Amino acid sequence: MLIGICGSISAGKQSVAAYLVEQQSFSRLHVASAESKTGSALSASSPICESTLDSVHKSEQKVFGKVEELVDFITKRWQQRWVTTDIWSEDMLEKLLRRPSFLLVSVDAPLSLRWQRCRARCMAADQPAPTLEAFVQQNDDHLYHEHSGLTQLIDRAEVRLVNSGLRLDQLHRTLADLDLPNEQRLRPNWDQYFMQLASLAAQRSNCMKRRVGCVLVREKRVISTGYNGTPRNLKNCNEGGCKRSI
Repeated sequence: MLIGICGSISAGKQSVAAYLVEQQSFSRLHVASAESKTGSALSASSPICESTLDSVHKSEQKVFGKVEELVDFITKRWQQRWVTTDIWSEDMLEKLLRRPSFLLVSVDAPLSLRWQRCRARCMAADQPAPTLEAFVQQNDDHLYHEHSGLTQLIDRAEVRLVNSGLRLDQLHRTLADLDLPNEQRLRPNWDQYFMQLASLAAQRSNCMKRRVGCVLVREKRVISTGYNGTPRNLKNCNEGGCKRSI
């Protein structure tokens, strides 16, 4: 299993990764070319934030020159637990999503709280902390830059975590409740699978009152699907075939 973590600046991506390593027996993976990309997303007025802090431990991590090498590595070791925070483009995400053992998680937090975290990290590292205005500009570039913004990538996350707590133990409790390593996130059980099919079938309904879908199943095999509406060869509800819609 590979968990990819993305999100806004100082939202807590490294803290989530550290929790998975320390509490859930995950191992970190790193893509070396992410360094230049991350650097371009953050203004020079705040050279630290999360990416620089993470570099302290890179000597202890498995490092790859490009994402294809990482994909090949996890494909051969899919039963082990891996985590990376180096996901910065939809092209990279598409390559990772080809593997059924991959799960994308996004992390976010209120802007003012993220600014306070970034300032605290800068001061702890004896580096100049960004002003609120500079941080807002960095955040906008990070999320909405024409070529490197991560908003569309973040929107595709299968699990979204809001890290609004003031203490690390609050984040750890939230992560424990989420149970990210649960493999049902990667492959739904039979009940979830059939209910998703029924939900999809309901989208075909033309009833003006409500949408209902169903799936007939025998011994875990789909016999038929259906949805509510007018009988065959009659006008659809949304075309005047049902008196309740007139």
